[in-house]
Parts: sequence; structure tokens; C-alpha cells
Amino acid sequence: MTSAPPTNKAGRPRANNDSRRSSLTSREQILDAAAALFAEAGFSGTSTRAIADRVGIRQQSLYYHFAGKDEILAELLSGSVRPSIEFVSDIEARVPGEISPAGALFALASMDARTLRNTPHNIGTLYLLPEIQDPRYDAFRNQRIALRAIYGRLGAAAAVADVRATVSEDRIGVLLIQLAEVVIQLRRDEESESADDDQTIAASCLRVLGLSAAQIGAARDEAGAVTAAALLAL
Repeated sequence: MTSAPPTNKAGRPRANNDSRRSSLTSREQILDAAAALFAEAGFSGTSTRAIADRVGIRQQSLYYHFAGKDEILAELLSGSVRPSIEFVSDIEARVPGEISPAGALFALASMDARTLRNTPHNIGTLYLLPEIQDPRYDAFRNQRIALRAIYGRLGAAAAVADVRATVSEDRIGVLLIQLAEVVIQLRRDEESESADDDQTIAASCLRVLGLSAAQIGAARDEAGAVTAAALLAL
């Protein structure tokens, strides 16, 4: 009589077909797998079991890190704006004494575009989900509002007089954050992504504020030095 093959009671082996994922922590693997599934099947079409299966862990193990998929989505969304806020908080405090508003804005816009370009599986495509209006995502929405306000303050300070006279600070913030977020659509429409897009988007932000090519070039140079110093400090 042949015996039945042994079963693995300890849980499924982790998926190792993604070399990048294998270097992530368990929490990061869950976030990465969830982002992929949200992009593929939509938020409502993704279950915590599917996320756990994608990682290669038991569903119960997922709950050790997150209460559910709502909390996972909240963290993914927050992670798409929090780095930009943390990056610019010190820089804005140095305006205008040490850094010009245009230089600070260029640094913010290029870093924000870079952050969105590097979010797992282009999670920014989920910004317009109706579920995002739920109070469970208040933290993300408040962070994005705070980021938009920073765009508005720096943009208003950097803009030429004619723009400041005709466009409110709030409206400038809306326009500039939308420009930065165009990278989400670029990722969606193109198979390849380019770091050059970050600089192009930042330059576009200054261009709509009426700055000349020479002023944009000076802001780019200033932002490069500021960004390099900030990244070294992280």
C-alpha cells in the first residue's frame, strides 16, 4: 500500500520567481503583490486570499501585517505622496533665504514625478477610485491636500507678476500637482519609462508660471544641488 504524499501544513512556499520581490521584507512583498493585483483586477476584484497566494503565504499571515486590503491600499496610496512631503519640508523652510522658490519648486516637482514613476505597479492609477472617498483613506487625501498646498505656495512665490495677479495660490497648486501626476498616465501609455520625464515635468511646472528658459535652467541647476544634498542626508 502506497502512502499518500506528505502535505505541507506549515504553509505554501513563498513565490520566488521575482528576483526583485525576494529582496523585500514580508510587509513590502505584500504591498508589492497587492499593487500588482489592484492594477490587474481592480481593488474590488482583489481579495486578501489572492494577495496572500501571490506572495506565497497563508492568508492569516497577511493579517499579521495588515488588518485587510483597505489598510494595504491606504499604505500604498500614502507611500505615493509621503516621500515628496518629507523631501520638501526642509527645503521649503529654507525659502527664500537659502533657496529660491523656483529652485525649490523644480526640486519638488522632479522628486514627486520620480516618486510616482517608482511606485509599485503604477499605483497612482487608483487615485480616482470611488472607494478613495471613504473616510478610511482620509490620511492619504489629507497628505495629497498638504502636498498640493506646498505646490501652491512655492508656485505663487515663483510665478511672474502677471500669473500671480490672475491665478490664485490654490489654483496654482491644483495645476502644478496635476502636471506632476501626468507621469501616471505616461507610465500607463508607454512600455518604457524615462528618468528624463522627471526633469521635463518640473520644467513644465515653471513654464506655466511664466518663467523664461534662462530662469528655468537656473532653477534646474539649483534644484540639482539641493536634491543631491537632501538624498545624501536620507
